[in-house]
Amino acid sequence: MTTIATGQDRAPVQVLPDAEAATYAAWFACLAEPTRVRLLHAVAAAPHGMTVGALTEILGISQSTCSHHVRKLVGVGFVHVQKEGTATLVTINPACCAELPHAADAVMGLLAPRPCCPDDVATDVGVRALRDEDWAAVRRIYGEGIATGLATFETAVPSRASLDAKWLPDHRWVAEIDGEVVGWAAATPTSAREVYSGVAETSVYVADGYRGRGIGKALIRQQVTAADVSGLWTLQTSIFTENRASVGLHHAAGFRTLGIRERIAQRDGVWRDTVFMERRSTVN
Repeated sequence: MTTIATGQDRAPVQVLPDAEAATYAAWFACLAEPTRVRLLHAVAAAPHGMTVGALTEILGISQSTCSHHVRKLVGVGFVHVQKEGTATLVTINPACCAELPHAADAVMGLLAPRPCCPDDVATDVGVRALRDEDWAAVRRIYGEGIATGLATFETAVPSRASLDAKWLPDHRWVAEIDGEVVGWAAATPTSAREVYSGVAETSVYVADGYRGRGIGKALIRQQVTAADVSGLWTLQTSIFTENRASVGLHHAAGFRTLGIRERIAQRDGVWRDTVFMERRSTVN
């Protein structure tokens, strides 16, 4: 990426290099033909590839048409071909499974530097480490979040013991206004495996009656900056698709949307979708 300045009052804009733009344009142009997209999908879905003869049958096209489309896909590197006796076997190029999504992300600006964290934090909100005397307020606020139907799949507030056992000790925060606990944030390891020791799942909750006052911004700012300092390299979270405020809050803290997890779990007997988001540290 190349960054250029656009004036004193505007943020710098990143420009996609000519070579990358040309490469991506060739890929997208190749996929502008629906039959070619169907052919690529059929090959990608077959564990060991497919012959040109098999592709002509399932796509309902002539062998010459199929061969033409295969050559186009070979030309941009999406598939490989090899002879097996008298047949031509078409296999997917595994690299394109990563490069195609990367290209889409690059063109749509999703690979541009993301903000560290919200910078417009309310001055009347203080954030500090959770203390023993805060647990009652933390669990009360957890219950208020459950009551919204937008915060969690939980339907009952977990016990202090269960929360204490799973939350990372150095990543438990509470927000205060005039000495009252009005929100909390915590991080939980995603795995017991050593290779994932720097990956954590995060939660942010704000008390009923205090939402919209910048408490979430203050909490998530502390959460992500502390994670960077301590060596956590990836934070992730799942948010109900209806909870747009939380999605926006996390985007402001450098999280990006990885995808929608459809019908991932049930709450009160109803299947729900979640937005899966991730923040990759730039310092670890």
